[in-house]
Amino acid sequence: MEFSSEPVVCVKNADIYQENQVVLNNIAFNIDKGEFAYLIGRTGSGKSSLLKTIYADLPLRSGEVEVAGINIMGIKRKQVPHLRRKIGIVFQDFQLFNDRSVTENLIFVMQATGWKESSKMKARLAEVLMRVGLGAVSSKMPHQLSGGEQQRVVIARALINEPSILIADEPTGNLDPKVSDDIFKLFLEINRSGTAVLMATHNHTFLTNYPARVLKCEAGKILDSEKEEFELTGYY
Repeated sequence: MEFSSEPVVCVKNADIYQENQVVLNNIAFNIDKGEFAYLIGRTGSGKSSLLKTIYADLPLRSGEVEVAGINIMGIKRKQVPHLRRKIGIVFQDFQLFNDRSVTENLIFVMQATGWKESSKMKARLAEVLMRVGLGAVSSKMPHQLSGGEQQRVVIARALINEPSILIADEPTGNLDPKVSDDIFKLFLEINRSGTAVLMATHNHTFLTNYPARVLKCEAGKILDSEKEEFELTGYY
């Protein structure tokens, strides 16, 4: 396969909407392959809307957004599963099916993104659960797992298709500090293996203990720590 040095996310002159309100105006930034970046900002500043636009849950109305080589503008519904094979999404509130086992939750995603061969699905399922430290929970139901274990299942689900980037929206927001730190370190391990990570977070401890590039949503703009200095605190 030919190696590409193109950014995994490229945003140019984009307006980001929350319903009919512009929350981010004329923004531009790239996320490179294998990069780790934080996304911070006060509640309502546009963080989640930006992430949802990147993974095509919200429509892009103006500007350019390209993710893993796919142009988001005007993307058709039938093209979204192809995009989602290249993006892993980790939510704060897990969004697991509570009436299905861990295995069934992961198989649902596999089938939705085009997997067909049962033997390959089983092998990949076992592989991603081992990677997140959950080799023995495949038959359990979500309610039988701790919050940290549920989030590890969500991360396993996000890794199914070997994505170019993990997009995480407050992935430790519902977890206690010790579990949060363990989950964060798992993201770092995944990033070190070559997967880019864009993580929205309110956890200032991460920024202090694990410094990385920071994108801050503020007053309708994106501030980039690689280009300018700004205050990291006070973004709640």
